[in-house]
Amino acid sequence: MNLYLSEKKLSEYNTILNIKDLIANELISQTLFPVQTSDTGEEVLQQMQVYHVRHLPIVNHEQLLGVISEDDILIHEIKEAIGTYRLSFLRPYVIENEHLFEVMTKMGRFQLTVIPVIDKEENYLGVITMEDLLQYFATHFSFADPGSIIVIESARGHYSLAEIARVAESEDITILSSFINSIPDTNRIYITLKLNRQDVAGFKATLERFGYEVSASFSEMEYHDGLKDRFDSLMSYLNI
Repeated sequence: MNLYLSEKKLSEYNTILNIKDLIANELISQTLFPVQTSDTGEEVLQQMQVYHVRHLPIVNHEQLLGVISEDDILIHEIKEAIGTYRLSFLRPYVIENEHLFEVMTKMGRFQLTVIPVIDKEENYLGVITMEDLLQYFATHFSFADPGSIIVIESARGHYSLAEIARVAESEDITILSSFINSIPDTNRIYITLKLNRQDVAGFKATLERFGYEVSASFSEMEYHDGLKDRFDSLMSYLNI
């Protein structure tokens, strides 16, 4: 079994996405507009309803002043201008050339539905919405590509993506995308892989020989096989 990762495969893994497409400036919404300090809380709430968001940036003369939330408005007089409000979010933002993962981190940290994007001179450029972010993931991270998904559990110190990639190549499988998350209060992690093949039984068996535990797998083939098994069981029961 050849467990050396070829240069061609390594190149594929490193260039799945164009790096330029992963920066904040490329994800700016073309439809959502900021509000101003002279707008009333009622007007801002109406705008939030139109865009289906719970936050909006406040901008005056291309300068980002802050982010107002739905909760900020509801604890104040909605007929008053939002410039008189005390905001729970002062100035959360991302710089135009920050990476997509940093955008996600800040949106998650502040639990935002939108996050403003500014340039190096702190001029407002636009916003990234949670909806746009999810849509980008759906279209650029191989979620829609045919194949299967497996979830591997491993000790953090034992995990090696290079080793897993070599095992995949030995089974003529391409890893389309991968995600890692920690298991709380342990030193173990989950590695979620999107693969280009439906039949991954051999890959799972090889991983287990290398000490990895396959916690779950999902594929259209397994789904239809499961349906067929249940149908056959039902037919056998009815025949009785």
